[in-house]
Amino acid sequence: MRTTGLGSLRFVAVILMGIALSSCNYSFRAGSFPPPHIRSIAIEPFDNDTNRFELSAELYDQLLRNLPGALGIRTAGADVADAIVRGSIVRYDVVAPNYTSVGGGQAPQVLQRQVSITVRVEIVDLVEDVILWESSSVLGQGEFAEGSPEDGGRREAIEILVQRIVDGAQSNW
Repeated sequence: MRTTGLGSLRFVAVILMGIALSSCNYSFRAGSFPPPHIRSIAIEPFDNDTNRFELSAELYDQLLRNLPGALGIRTAGADVADAIVRGSIVRYDVVAPNYTSVGGGQAPQVLQRQVSITVRVEIVDLVEDVILWESSSVLGQGEFAEGSPEDGGRREAIEILVQRIVDGAQSNW
């Protein structure tokens, strides 16, 4: 009896599919964040050391909307939560990183502006009374075109801040 190339090819495909499907059950959970006893988190509005009063509310809303889901836990009040996120907004800057010189003694033409927001943040385990993660300088930056509203760049910077807080907390484990 002679085997065809097509039959061998089917056999190899079935074996590879079986390996691929069985590997889907694999997971790795060495020292994950948050620790297993942390099931809920409270998020406090950040103190605001800048003159941009709307920042605290905008950052709080973004943290509340995204942080619990990213960490796989639910929100709770500070009096019953297993952990708490708190911090302060320490810096807010708008700069022009992208411009072109016009020449002839004229001022340069700004093409793009950048919002930079720096926060100090800590995540505290309220059950064991330890700091799970902290950073004194988490930076988020967002760009917006010259002549466009600044709030687009600010929203982008805040989204990046929240993602960096998630990444920082998870990198600690």
